[in-house]
Amino acid sequence: MPQWLQWSLIIAGAIAITVLLGFIRRQISILADNRRRKQKAEAFQAKRRQDMIDSIRVIAMAVEENQIEYSEACLRIKGLLDHVAPELMERAPFRVFMEVYEQLRHMPTHQARQDTEVRFVEKMDKERFEVEERHADEIRRAATAIRNHAF
Repeated sequence: MPQWLQWSLIIAGAIAITVLLGFIRRQISILADNRRRKQKAEAFQAKRRQDMIDSIRVIAMAVEENQIEYSEACLRIKGLLDHVAPELMERAPFRVFMEVYEQLRHMPTHQARQDTEVRFVEKMDKERFEVEERHADEIRRAATAIRNHAF
């Protein structure tokens, strides 16, 4: 084999090695970036979940201290449990949050409530207070149970 061919093959091999090393470095960098992004997203999700659990506990304490209307507490806890532990709403005593939600979900809230006729709002409030009264003991027991629940 002529010497010029040998040197050409050696140079081509060195170039191929250099290109492959650059490709490997780039892939390692991409993998490291993906790992960092994944860890950051997992940390964000864990913090978000813990914040929701803390919110559930604060609302439950407010129920125990009679600082919040039971209907509002049920709606808020149900919404948070949908993200944290939806399976809890199928079990006693937590089922009451879903039951109250189901009975009240047709009622307007926020701006829709403000835009609704006063007599209709009063009628809805009466219905809401009846639901609260009917489930008051269950709601208090569920609030205590959820505040002490290990998520």
